[in-house]
Amino acid sequence: MTGRQIKLFLVDGSPGSLTTAEITNWTGHVLSAPRSELADLLKRDEAQRTGAYLLLGEDEEAVGNTRCYIGEADVVAERLRHHQREKDFWDRVVVITSKDANLTKAHGRYLESRIIDLARRAGRVKVENGTAPPLPALPEADASDMDYFVTQLEIVLPVLGVNAIRVPSAKPGPSGSRDESLSPVFQLRNGKLGVDARAQQIDGEFTMLAGSTVVGTWQGVGKAESTVKAYASYRAQHEHLVSDGAIAVEAGRGRVTRNIPFSSPSTAGSIALGRSCNGRREWIAADGSTFGSWESRGVE
Repeated sequence: MTGRQIKLFLVDGSPGSLTTAEITNWTGHVLSAPRSELADLLKRDEAQRTGAYLLLGEDEEAVGNTRCYIGEADVVAERLRHHQREKDFWDRVVVITSKDANLTKAHGRYLESRIIDLARRAGRVKVENGTAPPLPALPEADASDMDYFVTQLEIVLPVLGVNAIRVPSAKPGPSGSRDESLSPVFQLRNGKLGVDARAQQIDGEFTMLAGSTVVGTWQGVGKAESTVKAYASYRAQHEHLVSDGAIAVEAGRGRVTRNIPFSSPSTAGSIALGRSCNGRREWIAADGSTFGSWESRGVE
């Protein structure tokens, strides 16, 4: 895998505050800030340029517990002032511009369209945009440049903790692949429940693979207060995945329609089984090893 150098700069020296991000030899520039520091962000030169932006806010009832609005503007600062007055849900903003200030209105619209499409494909946030604008016509060379620009965004944004456009890989790697970002394919089966799920760790995320069969509804309830709370969270995740089409329910069983990343193998297993799951023990590779044993390879 080719390494990348990403430069992060904490403007006031505090994590979580106004932050800039760049990749060496990339013309793009990303600026992230909490809403409480919007005034400082608006004073910066980057905010006076043409570009795209994401507004992010926590919402326990949203996909991935996050709501996201994606836009573009000739002068980003002017649009953000409007959103400060008109939109209440967001508590973080990410501004995407170019270091060489060469982005035009058409480039900004192209970015907006691509980012909205990626966010919907990723399925990690609730996209607040009511419509998805079509890609504007750009000269072939410009379109190629902007597509490369977007591939760099897909690297930079997760480093900033923004996974809105982090689309899981479409295909698993072969068993025994030397790519360190891929694991063997692990399986979780339960004949009584009709569960036959497959998963793989891809780019550091435990990902349930398209075509897996899972429970159609989440049945766990729990007794202890902590268990009840955990089960409610799992049920909400399952319901979100069903509502956004990631799990299609047919004849009482769920079919995974696209690769779904999870925070842990236990969460993935719980969503698949409709009950609590020790994912490091219950996900099994073709050679009989558990995910936990694969995860610990080379440690001792």
